[in-house]
Amino acid sequence: MNKIPQVIARQLLLLIAFSLPSFAWNDLGHLTVAYVAYQQLKPETRHRVDELLKLNPEYAIWLTELPAGISDEDKRMMVFMIAATWSDRIKDNSQYHMDGSHNGNRPPNDATASLNIGYTDFAMHKYWHFIDNPFSQDGTLLLATPTPNAQTQIDAFRAVLALDSPDLLKSYDLAWLLHLVGDVHQPLHCVARFSQAQKKGDDGGNGVKVCVPQNDVNKTCPEIRLHAFWDDALGISNSPKAAIQTGKSLLAANTTLVVKVNTAVWIAEGFQLAKTKAYQPPIGPGKGSFALTLAYRKAAGALARKQVALAGARLANLLNSELK
Repeated sequence: MNKIPQVIARQLLLLIAFSLPSFAWNDLGHLTVAYVAYQQLKPETRHRVDELLKLNPEYAIWLTELPAGISDEDKRMMVFMIAATWSDRIKDNSQYHMDGSHNGNRPPNDATASLNIGYTDFAMHKYWHFIDNPFSQDGTLLLATPTPNAQTQIDAFRAVLALDSPDLLKSYDLAWLLHLVGDVHQPLHCVARFSQAQKKGDDGGNGVKVCVPQNDVNKTCPEIRLHAFWDDALGISNSPKAAIQTGKSLLAANTTLVVKVNTAVWIAEGFQLAKTKAYQPPIGPGKGSFALTLAYRKAAGALARKQVALAGARLANLLNSELK
């Protein structure tokens, strides 16, 4: 490929990232979290999750997406990995409808927002993917954190897995948990910054524009959302094989952090990381656009690798200890 198509391809990727709704970690991030978790599951837990995921309505589709010639063990592992992207994939499924306001990112003001009935629920529940814990750097009045959110739902799904609940419901809640545990380890899924320029909050960095200089010679700086930049901090791919290679390259998570099992603690960690890492210079007040320095981009990549490894280890710990 010559240089011109390469530049066009990069710019198209950036345009897509800015135009579409942001997902917490992209596919590569979620696939890698699940890969890390699967390596640490007890044999009996692996068997249990394998059986539960067969009940997902997209299970047959997942099988068609697997590489040819892989072992049965790798098939089960890759299904587990793909399942971690299911609650993002339903956003493009015509069977599912957007519920709530603010492009589906604010919960409806009724009992359907917290509904947990399994695969007969065709609401997207986009507001389950994050928690807008508010903060301000300029004294702007903070609005209350909407509920339900990622914290309430992770706790609800964990409770179902630990009880003698029907397997169909456990399958649904398991698929959501595979995704949401990864979500809350992306710092910008734990926060909303309020400012005089954004008195209703910035939606976890979705309201902040940044640009990534292409190189020192070409000064073009295509704009994306700050949130999208952090989603892609681990890299961009939807390939399970790429996620496996990424997962193998990660350092093991800090064991003193892995054993922290409280969902609120995980989110408090993400909240602090967002304030001290994501919203630090060159990110300034207001909507931007802010040009991301090489140092900022490298720090984000290093933090993403740590957070993905930690999310995977915590997910495994959760399933090993709580899934019945």
